[in-house]
Amino acid sequence: MGNFTEYLKTKSFRNNLLAAICTVIGILLIAFFSLRFYTKHGEGLNVPELKGLTLSQAVSKLEDLGLRYEIDSVYVMDKPPGIVTDQDPDANTFVKGNRTIYLTINTAQAPNVKFPDIETKSLREAQAILESYRLKLGDTTYKADVARDVVLEAYFGGQLIRTGEVLPTGSRINLILGDGRGNEEVELPNLTGLTLDEAKFSLKGAMLSIGQITYDGPITDSANAVIITQFPLVSDSTSKVKIGTPINITLSNKKN
Repeated sequence: MGNFTEYLKTKSFRNNLLAAICTVIGILLIAFFSLRFYTKHGEGLNVPELKGLTLSQAVSKLEDLGLRYEIDSVYVMDKPPGIVTDQDPDANTFVKGNRTIYLTINTAQAPNVKFPDIETKSLREAQAILESYRLKLGDTTYKADVARDVVLEAYFGGQLIRTGEVLPTGSRINLILGDGRGNEEVELPNLTGLTLDEAKFSLKGAMLSIGQITYDGPITDSANAVIITQFPLVSDSTSKVKIGTPINITLSNKKN
């Protein structure tokens, strides 16, 4: 033990200890600077703003900066196709060279969706369901029914649609709703001798509608053509009809 203590006091030990310390420091410095060089510490670039650009514009920017990219797609209504809608990382994020940037573009083809069950739903419920399926509420019209503001029928492009039928996302759906007065009856007006505009005005006031229009001979003056027959006819047995009943008429330029 005494010899070891004496050795610790010698110049040889001090030289060896100093050499060991210098070696460790040298190794650490080499490792530190090697790591900085390997990772290019302090070197990089900011990700450019790519949202709103076309795909070709975005790709050109990324390639000029030496960045890689991957592309995904999504359908966004009311936005032009081929436009970058999202990016990851976000613009002005500091990244290393050769980093992969993930782009999301708006596809031109709307995906299909199955039409949901909205029959007998209230207008508010139906609108919420349509929006959740990325469909749009179009026109709403009413017809006689005991239920008020309840969906009776749904139409797309003039065609009746049923639950489960496939439609493009973003389709506009027109609804027929009940007016809540299906059992009420109104007086049936006599339209004979009236022009079409006069008849429409009369029927609107009675909460009825124009049905099928037929013509008796050529109509040379549509503004002055008058109704010569109607169905249902006003008679002792038919003086009232249900609200919303369509009235079929025949127009002629020959007054009876």
